[in-house]
Amino acid sequence: MNNGKFEQELISLSNEKWRWMSECKVDSLNSLFHEKAVFVHMGATMSKEQELDVIRSGRIHYKDVDIQEVSVPFIGETTVILLSKIRLAAVVGGNEVTNPFVVTEVYVKQNDIWMLASLSFTRLLTP
Repeated sequence: MNNGKFEQELISLSNEKWRWMSECKVDSLNSLFHEKAVFVHMGATMSKEQELDVIRSGRIHYKDVDIQEVSVPFIGETTVILLSKIRLAAVVGGNEVTNPFVVTEVYVKQNDIWMLASLSFTRLLTP
């Protein structure tokens, strides 16, 4: 297995996901998110439908993400944990906030397609 090629593919897919989230492209995200995906935020854990609804409704608007570091460890040939250190600017409940996070994205490969199975935000204590 050529992990280098897949590593770049997954980094690109993750970057595209951030763009879709900022542009509220719910249809594109719906195709990317696994049916059983879970989303862990600072104040809530959500299902795929709940996450899509939050983006669709604008309750969370992901404005801008500054990706500072990325690692892509593979577990076998069908599971990847993509870790990103980011600064995320978002509008949450009408308030603009910027937070430093480590974001954990778990991707699984089904029928030769990478799907997002989990997205978790861990807020860093240092700016």
